[in-house]
Amino acid sequence: MIHLSPLKRRLVYVTVFEIVAIILSTYILMWLSGGEAMQSLPVAVMVSLAAVIWNFIFNTGFEAWERRRQNHERTFLIRCLHAVGFEGGLLLICLPLYMVWYKVGLYQAFMMEAALLLFFLVYTFLFTLIFDKIFALPNQS
Repeated sequence: MIHLSPLKRRLVYVTVFEIVAIILSTYILMWLSGGEAMQSLPVAVMVSLAAVIWNFIFNTGFEAWERRRQNHERTFLIRCLHAVGFEGGLLLICLPLYMVWYKVGLYQAFMMEAALLLFFLVYTFLFTLIFDKIFALPNQS
């Protein structure tokens, strides 16, 4: 296993995660739109950048909200609210992008986002599983 400081581990995680995500998303968007890589690659990059920025903004706000609450426990309901809030915000960011870039209607843009959401559900699980096997958690020896 490779041991990194918590900060370096997070930076390696997000960098590798997003690079692989951009490559795979490009192919998925090509398939969904019937377009070419040069049409879908810029969208994949924009969505990746939007996701990273939105993640920072959303989690900063969410954690501030958590600090103001009496009970700081992350219950199942709180985790569900977090996931729905994050994905809902990303949906609002991505839908107009797909509609303008691919010249599609709301329904087709929503279906593109739904397909990518399902992909990212599986991808995130598998990527994290593999990443944790290669890069030790900070508290592991």
